[in-house]
Amino acid sequence: MTHADPLPAGPLPLVGIDVGGTFTDFVLLDGDRLAVHKAPTTPDDQSRAIVGGLAALGVTQAEIVHGMTVATNALLERRGARTALITTAGFADVLAIGRQNRPHLYRLSQTRPAPLVADAWRLEVPERLDANGDVLEALDEAAVAALGEKLAASDVESLALALLFAFRNPVHEERAAAILAATCPGLPISLSSAILPEYREVERTATTVVNAYVQPLVGRYLARLAQALAGSRVRILQSNGGAIGLDQAAAQPVRLVLSGPAGGVVGAFAVARQALDDAAPPIITLDMGGTSTDVALCPGAIPTSAESTIADLPLRLPVIDIHTVGAGGGSIAAVDAGGGLRAGPASAGAVPGPVCYGRGGTEPTVTDANLVLGRLDPQGFLGGRGDLQLDVAAARAAMARLGDRLGLSPEAAALGVVQIANATMERALRRVSVERGYDPRRFCLLPFGGAGPLHACDLA
Repeated sequence: MTHADPLPAGPLPLVGIDVGGTFTDFVLLDGDRLAVHKAPTTPDDQSRAIVGGLAALGVTQAEIVHGMTVATNALLERRGARTALITTAGFADVLAIGRQNRPHLYRLSQTRPAPLVADAWRLEVPERLDANGDVLEALDEAAVAALGEKLAASDVESLALALLFAFRNPVHEERAAAILAATCPGLPISLSSAILPEYREVERTATTVVNAYVQPLVGRYLARLAQALAGSRVRILQSNGGAIGLDQAAAQPVRLVLSGPAGGVVGAFAVARQALDDAAPPIITLDMGGTSTDVALCPGAIPTSAESTIADLPLRLPVIDIHTVGAGGGSIAAVDAGGGLRAGPASAGAVPGPVCYGRGGTEPTVTDANLVLGRLDPQGFLGGRGDLQLDVAAARAAMARLGDRLGLSPEAAALGVVQIANATMERALRRVSVERGYDPRRFCLLPFGGAGPLHACDLA
C-alpha cells in the first residue's frame, strides 16, 4: 500500500480529516494559511468525500492525518467479514463462554450478542504449549492443512489464529499461518501473537477476532484511499490518539476502532492548553456529531485505558477513555409505544440526513428541532457556502407531524426533542464525572463537533 508517485522534497501542507457519520471535516494548514471545509460523508465509499474535499481546498499533495469510522461502524452494525477462528483443541468456545459476566445482574433471562464467529467456524487444531512457551504437543500440520482446504472451499473472508500461550512462543501460530497461506492464498490471517502478545486468553482471542472481522473492509477502504491520494503521505489515527501508516493500519485495523473520537479528545486537550494557559487543564470534552456524542473527562491529562468494550466485545488495547451515547444532530425523534417522545439512538446519517437537508429524509431529527427553534441560521449553515441549503418549511412540517401525535405545537415538539437529547448527553457527562468521584464544577466543558456548541450552555 505504499505510494508510487514521487513526493516533493519540500514541506507538504498538513491536512487533518475526520470522517463522521454525517459530515467529513477538513482542516488545512499550509504555511500561514489556515482553512476549514465541511462536506457530507459518502457512506458507500468514504474516500469519495475525502477526495472531493481536498479538491475543494485546492490540495493535490499533502501530509494527511485521518480519523476514520470504518472499523467502528462495521462492529456496531455487525457488517464485517465472514470470519473463522482456529484455536487450540478444546478452546473453540472461549468466545461464547467469555468471562461469564452478567450484563444485567438481576435479570433471570440474560441475552448477549452472538459471537462474531459462527459456531461452525470456530475450529480446533491439535497442539499445545505450556505457560512458559515450551512445546508439550507438536502442531498437527496435517490437521492444519485439512482445515485450510475446508476454508478454501468456503465463503470465509478472514481468519483469526489464537493458539494457547502463543504470546510466549509464536512458533505454532506462525507455522500454521504459513500452511494456511499456501492452501488459502489471499485469505487475510490475523495472529494473536502479533495483535496482542499478552496473557488473558479471552481478551487475546476476542481482540484477534475483532481484527480479523474488520480487516477486509478496512483493507479495501485504505487501498482505495491510498490509490486516490497517491501523491500524499497518509497516517491514520489510532484509538490511543497516536498515528500509524497505511500498511500497519490495514494489517491491524483493531487499533482504529475509536480512531475518530480519539482525535477529538487529543485536539480538544491541545486547544485547552493554549486557551487556559495551563499545561494540565482539567476539562470535559463534548464531541457532538451527527450520529453520536463522545465525552471524556481529562483531569489534567488525556485519560487512557488498557481495556475497553465496543459493541459488547472486549478489547485489550490502549485506548483513550471515551464514553459514547446515541445523541447527535441526526438523531431521529419519534413517539414510542408508550406515547413518550424519544430522540435517538437511531440516526438519519448522511443519507438521507435530516428533513431540512432536502435529500429525502422524512423523520424529524435534533437538527430539524434546532432549526425550527431558530438556533440554527439557515443562511449561515456550513459557513453559508456549499450546495446544502436548509429547508425551514420542511423541518417545521416534520415537527408539526410529530407534535400532532403529542398534542403539541411544532415549536413545543422541537423544544422537547432538544431537551431529551440534552438529557441523554447530561447522563453521559454524569457518567464520566460524578459517578467516578469527580466534581464537574472543577472542570471546563469544551464542546466541539457540528452540534456541540449548540447544546453546551444547557448542559453546563
